Amino acid sequence: MTDAAGTQADPAAPTPPTSAAVARRAGVSRATVSYVLNGQAAGRVGARTQARVRAAAEELGYVPHAAARSLRAGRGSIVLLAAPADTVPAFGSLFTSFLAGFQSALHDLGYTGVLHGAPAASPLAAARAWAELRPAAVLTLHGAPLDAAAVALLRRSGTAAVLTHGPSLTPGAHTLLLDQHEAGLQAGAHLLARGRRRIGVIRPAEPGLARFADPRLAGVRTAAAACPGTEVRPLELALTEESAAHLAAQWPDLGLDAVFAYNDEYAMLLMRALQDAGHAIGADDPGAIAVIGADDLLLGRLLRPRLTTVRTEIIPPGRIAELVDQLIREPDTEPAGHRLGGFQVVARESG
Repeated sequence: MTDAAGTQADPAAPTPPTSAAVARRAGVSRATVSYVLNGQAAGRVGARTQARVRAAAEELGYVPHAAARSLRAGRGSIVLLAAPADTVPAFGSLFTSFLAGFQSALHDLGYTGVLHGAPAASPLAAARAWAELRPAAVLTLHGAPLDAAAVALLRRSGTAAVLTHGPSLTPGAHTLLLDQHEAGLQAGAHLLARGRRRIGVIRPAEPGLARFADPRLAGVRTAAAACPGTEVRPLELALTEESAAHLAAQWPDLGLDAVFAYNDEYAMLLMRALQDAGHAIGADDPGAIAVIGADDLLLGRLLRPRLTTVRTEIIPPGRIAELVDQLIREPDTEPAGHRLGGFQVVARESG
């Protein structure tokens, strides 16, 4: 037995219930089923009929097909949040917390948030994959920022709102502005103010994070340029105990008196390895190593010494969801930059 595409069908595969089956069970038209199950029944379908349709749908196990609905309408309720699959585990709890809040806010506004993690060779290839889902909006917060060609493809496919990220504007798209250079600049300035002149900067060995780590390294170097004689040295670290122990063993030869880690997780990992290797950690002792992380995780406050960090001041995810909703409803809004947040050093004992 073959299907409509000419391929062999699996006779054991269950056939999902259709809206036509719901309509037959409830004794109404398919249009009535669509109105009720898509939240458009007000003023069109009576309360008793609505209850009958919902009961029939529940009995049959029917749910609306979001992708098919999107194709019929040319644009649906899907808001696609793009993040490369090979980098998501390394983003840490800050991204996880933002994603949870953002998806909850989207749900309250009537949208379905979908995390798309498929890798792509280029922004244009990624845009093609996203366009297949006919999303109402695409939001990229990680990976390569979109370019003009990718934005144009999404808009032609019916995506009403395209939002990307970066330190500068992307032609045709709304850009969420967050300059990672600022994080490094503030960390570097803080360490210099503490009298540190030989600063290591952790670059994650994990793939996909160089776009964030490199601007932070550049920010530290910018701060150091104002203080002649300061050394800034990039250091590679994987998020493993073995990698941290190896770097700690090399520390006497490096001659560094401070380190700015990519985030708090890398900072805590290295700090523990340095302590295990017999090195003192602290901001007040000139003979100790000053350590700064980023993201202000709760666990960093529980360590001893408490971890100094660069806090990312991101605007609430609900406000970003409201912006997405506004741009979907007003797709001709002139593309602009929207400040996503900034950075602030939170000084504690470690640095």
